[in-house]
Amino acid sequence: MIIDLDKFIAAERPLWNELEALLKKLEDEPAGRQNLAQVQRFHYLYERASAALGKIDTFAAEPEIRRYLESLVARAYGEIHETRDKSHRPRLTHWFLATFPQTFRKHCNAFFLSIAITLAGCAFGGLAILFDPSAKAVLLPFSHLQGDPRQRVAQEEKAQTDRLSGIKSTFSAQLMTHNTQVSITTLGLGITWGAGTVVMLFYNGVILGAVSVDYVQAGQSKFLAGWLLPHGSFEIPAIMIAGQAGLILGAAMIGWGKRSRLETRLREVAPDLVTLIFGVAILLIWAGLVESFFSQYHEPAIPYSLKILFGIVELVALGLFLWKSGSTPTKAGEDAP
Repeated sequence: MIIDLDKFIAAERPLWNELEALLKKLEDEPAGRQNLAQVQRFHYLYERASAALGKIDTFAAEPEIRRYLESLVARAYGEIHETRDKSHRPRLTHWFLATFPQTFRKHCNAFFLSIAITLAGCAFGGLAILFDPSAKAVLLPFSHLQGDPRQRVAQEEKAQTDRLSGIKSTFSAQLMTHNTQVSITTLGLGITWGAGTVVMLFYNGVILGAVSVDYVQAGQSKFLAGWLLPHGSFEIPAIMIAGQAGLILGAAMIGWGKRSRLETRLREVAPDLVTLIFGVAILLIWAGLVESFFSQYHEPAIPYSLKILFGIVELVALGLFLWKSGSTPTKAGEDAP
C-alpha cells in the first residue's frame, strides 16, 4: 500500500484528537450518558482510528504515531466493550459540581421563600433593636454580642495576642458541628408541615437583623462587614438552603394539589433532601474554616477592605456555582438531560 504519510496523518489527526477528547470525557464522567448520535460518532471515530493503525503499522519509521494509535484504539475498545457496573464508581465530584446545584435550582421557589422568611426576621430583629436597645438581652443568645459594639471593636483591634492560637482547628470543628446541627434541625422541622422550619429561619433572621442594626447604629459598619462577610457569605446561604429543604419537606407533608399518599410524596422528595443537606454540610465546612482562620482577625492584622472584598468574591462565586454549575445547554440533535 502506497500512501503519502504526512498528508494522511494531517488529514486523520483531527479525528484522533476528537476521539481522544471523547475518551477523556467518558473516563472523567463514567456516569455520563450519550445519545444515539454521540454513540454512533464515537464508534465511527474508533473504526477510523483502527483503520489508520492498520495503515500506519506498515511504516517502521513512525513508531511514535503507531504507539499513540495503539493506545487510543485500546482505550476506545475498552470503553465500547466495558461490562463492569459503573454505578458504584466514586462520583463525589460530579455530585457536588452537578447534582447539588441542579437540585438547588429544581426547588428555587422554596429557596426564595426561605430568603423571604429570613429577611422578615431580619426586619423584626432590626426594628426591635432600633426602637428598644434593651431588647438585645432577649434577642441575642451570645454574651459577646450583648455589650456595646464600640467597646468590643476597640478590644478586638487592640488585641496583641492571637486568642485562637493553638485551637483554630478545634474552634473551626465546633463551628462546623454547631452550624450543621442547626441546618439539620431546620430541615428536620419541616416534618411539622413546615412550621418549625419557618420559625428557625425567622429566628436566624432576627439575630442577624438585630446584630446588624446594633453595629450600624454604633458606627461600626465596616467592622461588621469585615467580620461577617468572609464566613457569612457561605454560612448564611447554607442555612437558607437547609430552610429550603425543610420547606420542601413541609410541602410534601401537606401535599398541596396532590392525591398521592404521604409515603409516596416523602419518597419522591427524599433524594433531593439528602442532596441539599449534604451540600449544606460541605458549604459549612468551608465557612467554619474561614471563620476560624480569617474572619476572627481584624485591623490592623488584616485590613477590613481585604476581608470585605474576599467575602464579596466568595458570595459571587457561590451564586454562580449554584445557578450555573451543572448546567449544560442542549445543542441541536442532542437529548436534553
